[in-house]
Amino acid sequence: MKRILLLLLIASLYSCFSPERDCGKFKTGTFEFQSYLNGELVTSTFVRNDTLEIDQFQGKTDTSSIRWINNCEYIITNLHPKNMAEKKPLNIKILTTKGNTYTFEYGQVGDAKRQRGTVTKID
Repeated sequence: MKRILLLLLIASLYSCFSPERDCGKFKTGTFEFQSYLNGELVTSTFVRNDTLEIDQFQGKTDTSSIRWINNCEYIITNLHPKNMAEKKPLNIKILTTKGNTYTFEYGQVGDAKRQRGTVTKID
């Protein structure tokens, strides 16, 4: 009986904790994303509104369309792909938000392989 009560207590504590997900404030604005490319930390800056995202990376500009699935998930499609990989849309899901940052996971639509990253809103 004690074991059951302990399990119920632990389960109730975990059910009370849910990560912050205020995704609405990240639908538009100017953002920064840092990642490692060939062992070097690189930064990408992008501006997003409800339907478009303009990305600046290493002196190059890319424009993508955005289709929001819900408040925390969207599909991004490159409008001017240069190869087959860029033609495939990406599914992006915001997992948590905190202050001016959000953690997300992303992958090509239809592909089970997912990666994670963190974005900072700078404006």
